[in-house]
Amino acid sequence: GRVTCEEPNSRLHSFTGTLRWRGRAHALDSEQILLRGCRVRNTALCHGLVLYAGFDSKIMRNCGKIKRKKTKLDHLMDRLVIVIFLVLLVTSLGLAVASGFWARTFQEKHGYLAALYGHTSPAQQAFLTFWGFTILLSIIIPMSMYITFEFIYLVNSFFINWDLEMYYAAKDIPAEARSTSLSDQLGQIDYIFSDKTGTLTQNIMSFKKCCVNGTIYGNLGGERSGGAQEKLELVLCPPPACQGVWDRRIAGAQASGQNWVFQVSPRRLAQGLSDPCSIPPDQLVYQAASPDEEALVLAARSLGYVFLARTQDSITIRELGRTRTYEVLAMLDFNSDRKRMSVLVRDPQGTIRLYTKGADTVILERLRGRGPKETLTERALDRFAEETLRTLCMASREVSEAEFRAWSRRHGEAALLLQDRARELDRLYEELEQNLQLLGATAIEDKLQDGVPETIQLLKLGNIKVWVLTGDKQETAMNIGYACRLLTDDMEILEEKEVRSHQHSQCPQLVSNPPSSHSEILQAYWESNNNLSGSGDAPCQQRTEAPCHKRAIIVSGDFLDKILHTGEVLKEKRGWPWLWLRCDSAEAAQHQGALVEKAFVELASSCQAVICCRVTPKQKALVVQLVKKHKKAVTLAIGDGANDVNMIKTADIGVGISGLEGLQAVQCSDYALAQFRFLRRLLLVHGRWNYLRVCKFLRYFFYKTFAGLLAQVWFAFHSGFTAQPLYEGWFLALYNIFYTAYPVLSVGLLEQDVSAKKSLEFPELYVVGQQDELFNYRVFGVTLLHGVGTSLVSFYIALWAFEDHVGTKAVGDYESFSVTVAVSALLSVLVEIVLDTKYWTVLSFLMVTASLLLFCLFSFLTQSVDAFRIAPAIFRFPDASRNALTDPYVLLVVLLSLVVNTLPSLTVRALRAILGRASAQQKIHLKAKRDPEPSVELRSHVLRGSFRRRSSYAFSHQEGYAGLITRGDSLRARTT
Repeated sequence: GRVTCEEPNSRLHSFTGTLRWRGRAHALDSEQILLRGCRVRNTALCHGLVLYAGFDSKIMRNCGKIKRKKTKLDHLMDRLVIVIFLVLLVTSLGLAVASGFWARTFQEKHGYLAALYGHTSPAQQAFLTFWGFTILLSIIIPMSMYITFEFIYLVNSFFINWDLEMYYAAKDIPAEARSTSLSDQLGQIDYIFSDKTGTLTQNIMSFKKCCVNGTIYGNLGGERSGGAQEKLELVLCPPPACQGVWDRRIAGAQASGQNWVFQVSPRRLAQGLSDPCSIPPDQLVYQAASPDEEALVLAARSLGYVFLARTQDSITIRELGRTRTYEVLAMLDFNSDRKRMSVLVRDPQGTIRLYTKGADTVILERLRGRGPKETLTERALDRFAEETLRTLCMASREVSEAEFRAWSRRHGEAALLLQDRARELDRLYEELEQNLQLLGATAIEDKLQDGVPETIQLLKLGNIKVWVLTGDKQETAMNIGYACRLLTDDMEILEEKEVRSHQHSQCPQLVSNPPSSHSEILQAYWESNNNLSGSGDAPCQQRTEAPCHKRAIIVSGDFLDKILHTGEVLKEKRGWPWLWLRCDSAEAAQHQGALVEKAFVELASSCQAVICCRVTPKQKALVVQLVKKHKKAVTLAIGDGANDVNMIKTADIGVGISGLEGLQAVQCSDYALAQFRFLRRLLLVHGRWNYLRVCKFLRYFFYKTFAGLLAQVWFAFHSGFTAQPLYEGWFLALYNIFYTAYPVLSVGLLEQDVSAKKSLEFPELYVVGQQDELFNYRVFGVTLLHGVGTSLVSFYIALWAFEDHVGTKAVGDYESFSVTVAVSALLSVLVEIVLDTKYWTVLSFLMVTASLLLFCLFSFLTQSVDAFRIAPAIFRFPDASRNALTDPYVLLVVLLSLVVNTLPSLTVRALRAILGRASAQQKIHLKAKRDPEPSVELRSHVLRGSFRRRSSYAFSHQEGYAGLITRGDSLRARTT
């Protein structure tokens, strides 16, 4: 055989090729490709052909560069390190220039210096001194900080993994920090983008109701009777297959022989839905591609239509005790664009029928006609949606033998195409899926997870905006929004059809010139609220400044498509060829597209809740990208299925739920949880703590570096700018590694301002991280000044004390002076950290104590006389610490430096405690820093129960559903 296929690529779920074998051509797609880890079942022998090997294999093509997510603090740190490096260069340059001037000046005054500088000019001396100071001061560049940074991230991720409060005992699933470098950003989330099915809900589907020929069947509120009906209930509805679907009219219909209702619909439910993995003697066990499919098949089985077997060419069903086999002629695949799937079968009588299931928006528009039954079915769909049930429509049509043969021939030709195969197949699918006859609709219940309403309420109190992006219909998502407290009765609900009237109410001049498209509506909104065009009148500005209602906006995927499509097209045309060729109209279109995008984001972000319905996986990612682009906000996306992967990857933080739709979301996430309710502890406790710890760590790392090492600069002014080091070399080498590392590390690992219980009790404390209050340019500047002040005090108090300290017993040598400055700076840094540590543990105490003990130990080892005798060039300070620190005068100097360095910090803390007590109490007990709620009478703009129906068919499936069952591209040639 010979295979003609596409070039090697990284697409795991798509393949296009053709196999020519024994004079016949066979279409190849992803269903015939075995990737690493695949298992072949239900066959004794399989012949394989290697298509891609080595670096051309799919797995190697997917091992490309992964863009590392960086937090806001990471970006800030990168910029600050550049600033510190520039400060280092400028300082070294200034000291080098001063060295040149000093050399020239003192050569003229002191003749004995002429021999020292005779072989170098002042310029050469300045050049050499520049590199000397650069090397000497390079220790202020916080290289070791990044190593400590990663260690703190790693340990904090272990704390998340070990948290029993986020352990789901029912399924033995703990929380998992899959990324170790994003923990601090968990405390800075502004927007949460959540999927609905499987994320907010349990994704445990239960078939509740159905509508056939306009009649609703199911539990309609206790319509039960005794006797024979109760016995029949036990046969038709064994729990928990379809709890709540019992209806005495179903039993009556079957008992009286009215089986036509079920000879179409349940049979359709069973075709192409599940793969029976094993058949025990007493019961069938199904393994479904999604919980929806399993619920439908179990419901059909409970009604007497049992799905028995599935091969590539046939489906076997036991219908009320009679076994029938249907020949599968073709499978018309599902994808998120088609929103439906179909199966073409030949029944035992030889009749060919097409069965289609999908979203009601696509099924209803493909019907042969509209009549009373269709109208009643639409009303039933509205009713199901109001009860938060997931709906699905089913339809069929009879296909003649001639039509099938003609269509099958063209389908076979399209399946062999190497170019545009998918587009041609979609066109053929569309051609066949017309003039359908509506069979009915199904309603499946998916309950909320435990703790979802409380979690969303806490997140909203923490000033986190929650957006729900779902594939369900509007009414279903809206009622779920009310159930989980995302929506409240006092909210003004803005639907896309009411956006226009909302803009008109804000600016009356829009009524005279109404916009005609979504783009114009949003552009008018943006101009009226922000006066971008410069022509907005005063009333609009006054209305903008007035307090607004609590609002929620609900839009559909079609509405988003018109907004996102513009930005997407413009984004593709930003390269240099487009910039070279673009004209004024293109520039205007680009400006309008950016205006529309920004207007939508501003409108949506001004609302307390946003629900996007009927959105595709791609649209989910684009919405997240849109908010990141225009709001510069920190985003978190949470989902459980493959359709949430793009959204999870696009967001700054991706959280995967270990649900029933596989592990793709978890594998692509940064954090994995078992339940949505654990998100509140992940953000409000771990996120806030981690942000606090990392910010304190950064602040004190910079402080200790500047406080201890900037004395080198002040010493240069008193040593002729000769780049002579003030400290012993061992002190410089060990200062950041042992002497001051552990107390700062304990702050980065263990610090807490309030307990976990208080963090959940007062979620308003989370606002601190959103506003970057704990570490920013201002905090860095204050830290720099604090460190400079500490170094100045430590150096000049010692210099003042040693300047006139002479005598036979006086300690006034260079080594003792160096030790005095070093000890003063070290103790000042340790006391500062001790004063600011709010959460003390045994480990915190041990780390502070260890710093002092290590300083004493290494000072004894590096300053011993024996070490000096062995290597005098390396150990240059013999007995310096013992000589200096045993002198009471030196101890008093160290104490004076410590007191002077500590007094300003104590004074600032005392003033904060006195003047800021009310605000601190308000922050915890009176819920400070919340945006004041408007004191106006609010009304519900859209009444519950009066919603205009759309579709609730969720994109909870992968394209093609389950592998063997649903693919129909490889239609076999039939003999005529």
